[in-house]
Amino acid sequence: MAKDLRQRLRLPPGAPVDLAAHDTRAVPGAPGGKRASLADLTRVGRRLAELQERLWAAGTAGDRRRLLLVLQGMDTSGKGGTVKHVIGQFNPSGCRIKSFKAPTEEERRHDFLWRVRRALPEPGEIGIFDRSHYEDVLIARVRHLAVPAEIGSRYGRINDFERSLAEDGVTLVKCFLHLSYEEQGRRLLRRLDRPDKRWKFHPDDIAERTRWPAYQDAYQRAMEHCAAPYAPWYLIPADRKWYRNWAVSRLLLEHLEELDPRYPKADFDVAECRERLLRET
Repeated sequence: MAKDLRQRLRLPPGAPVDLAAHDTRAVPGAPGGKRASLADLTRVGRRLAELQERLWAAGTAGDRRRLLLVLQGMDTSGKGGTVKHVIGQFNPSGCRIKSFKAPTEEERRHDFLWRVRRALPEPGEIGIFDRSHYEDVLIARVRHLAVPAEIGSRYGRINDFERSLAEDGVTLVKCFLHLSYEEQGRRLLRRLDRPDKRWKFHPDDIAERTRWPAYQDAYQRAMEHCAAPYAPWYLIPADRKWYRNWAVSRLLLEHLEELDPRYPKADFDVAECRERLLRET
C-alpha cells in the first residue's frame, strides 16, 4: 500500500491532462482486492473520526484551519455515494455538506462564486462539495451558457479564490471521480431497472451522454488551468465503488494527519475543578 496516496493520484499542476490515458478500473495504492480494502477502510474510518474530532475541538479554541473536499465527476460517478460512505464516518455536527444544483434566481444575480463562499466550512469543520464552483467552467462550457471569454476569465478567478482559501487556513482536497462511458451506461440502466433507484434517473441523462466528449474536454481544461501546489487535483478511478471510497478516505486521512490538529489545553484549573466536583458529589 502506498505510504502517500497523494503522490500516486495527484495530477501534476500545469501539465496537460489526458483522461483517456487513465484507467478507470485501476486501483493504485490499494492494500489488496475489495475485501482487503474494505477491511482497511474500517480502520481508516476510526482514525478519520478521531482526527475530525480533534480538528473540531481545535476550532473552538481559535484554530482557523479546516478542510474542504471538492467532488467532481460525470453523472453516476459516485459523488453522492462518496458522501454517504466516506463522510458518513464523521460526526455530522462538524461537517458542512453542500450539493450544488442549477443556480437559483437569487444566485444568478450575484457573481458565480457568491453561493460558494456562503457554503464554505467554518474553522474546525470539514466541508464537502457535491459539485462546486467548477460547474461554471464545465456545464457552462459544454452547454454554451457563457461566452468563451467569460469562461476563460473564470479560470483565473477560481485560482485567486482557491489561493485565498489556502491562505486563510483551508486545506483543499479536489477529487475528480474518473468514470468510464461504459460503466456510466451500466449504472444508468440499473437505475431504470430498480424501482428504488428510478428517482435518481431523468430522461435528460440520455441526452447528456451524447455530450460525453465535450465534458471530458471541459474537465481536462479545468484541471489543467486550475491546479496549484496549494490546490491540486486528485484523479480517482471510479469504476470500482469500493476503490473510490477507499481512495477518498485515504486521501482525507493523509491530509488530516499532516494537519495534526490537537485538542486545546484547558484554560481553567483542572485540579481545582475536579476537587470542587468531588465535593459536590
